[in-house]
This record gives sequence, structure tokens and C-alpha cells, in this order.
Amino acid sequence: MYATLIVVAALWGAAAGLFVPRAAYRLSVEPEEPWRERCPDGHPLVGPGRGWLGAPGRRACATTTSPLLAPLLTAAACAVLAAATGGPRPELVVWWLCAPFAVLLACVDVRVHRLPDGVTLPLAAAVPLLLGGAALLPYGAGSWTHALLGGLVLGGAYGVLALINPGGLGLGDVKLALPLGAALGWYGWGVLFLGAFAGFLLGAVYGFGLVLLRRADRSSAIPFGPFMLTGGLLGLALGAFTAVP
Repeated sequence: MYATLIVVAALWGAAAGLFVPRAAYRLSVEPEEPWRERCPDGHPLVGPGRGWLGAPGRRACATTTSPLLAPLLTAAACAVLAAATGGPRPELVVWWLCAPFAVLLACVDVRVHRLPDGVTLPLAAAVPLLLGGAALLPYGAGSWTHALLGGLVLGGAYGVLALINPGGLGLGDVKLALPLGAALGWYGWGVLFLGAFAGFLLGAVYGFGLVLLRRADRSSAIPFGPFMLTGGLLGLALGAFTAVP
């Protein structure tokens, strides 16, 4: 059962990750620019009224230089969470559903240093609602109350940091902190603190490395979303591994 769960997680992640490159290409624009409507070859990215989500697309319509990177990252994240959870807990389905959107946000942030509202705000609403459903099912290993409070606490903390240092954190980071805090808070305050701290630590190490390599200075902006999400993954994995249903 354990090995089967990990295989299912990896297959789901790989399949869901196929949809990420095209969506990332569509959303990777500057704040004042509209979402891209066509691929580099001129073909429509999505049908009328379908928003930013489109099919994986044809090889000739490739919208990224590494079309397999997103599926591999999503598969790895889902497999890690399945391995840490160790069983078919209801919150694991929530993590699997959120994983491709986390990879999507990371891809967009790396490219254009922004986290689009069209993804962060729906996640901010969906994660607490999905966890509320998970809390009603047996074998859950978390607290919905802590999830709600976690979202408010981490979102509020990021909001304060953004006010203190607007150049260091953007509003997209604040909005991402809401669903991330809810997910981490599901497993308790210790996991919330660890996941948030890991994100800051990873971002600091990356920024310091760029300064040492003279590829940036102390005032250079870096995409912080990927580090927030990686720290969140580490926190969730530890929380899932240590939680008792």
C-alpha cells in the first residue's frame, strides 16, 4: 500500500504538471500587460472563456525550453508528501490538488518576479475550504481551526513585513502566505513556524550566494515565491511524517 501510494502520487503529479508550462507561459507577463493569448507559433493558448488554464498543447507549440521540468517537479512534490504521510489521509488529496498550482506560481515568479492574483487568491479560498472537508473525514491528522488561524497569522506577518520593507516583499508574497499558512497550520504552530522559517532561510542563502558570486548586490530583487513554497513543502513533509491521526 505504501509503495503504491507513492507511485500513484508521482503519476498524478506528472500528469497534472503537464498543464503547468502552457499556463506559466500565459501568465508570465508584466503587471500592466494582459495574459498571453497565443503561443510563440501563433496558435491560441486557450479557448474562449477558459481563463488561463489550457491543455498541454502540441510539441510545435512548446511554451518553455524545459517542458518536462514542471511535471518532474510536481511529481516529486506529490511523491515526497505521499511518502511523508505514509497512508491515505484525507489531507493528502488537498496537497496533491495544490501541488501543480504551487509549481505554476514558482515558474511564473522565477520568470517575471510576480505571483498573479488569478492563482494566489483562488488558492487562498480553496485551501481552507478543502481542509474543512478533510477535517470531516476519518483518519485526518490535522486541525481545521489551526489551519484557519495559520493562514491569518502568516498572511498578517507577511503583510507587516511588506509594510516595513516594501522592496523586500511584494503583495503577491502576502497573498501566497494566506494559503501557505493554512496548509502549514493544519499540522500545528511548530510546523507553521518551521515552514515559514525554512522559506526565509532558503531565500537568504540564495541571495547571499548571488552576492558572493557578484551576480547581484544587496538591493537586487529575487523571486521569493519559490523559496516560500519550498519551505512550505519541507514543513508539510515534516508535519505529515510526525502527525498522528
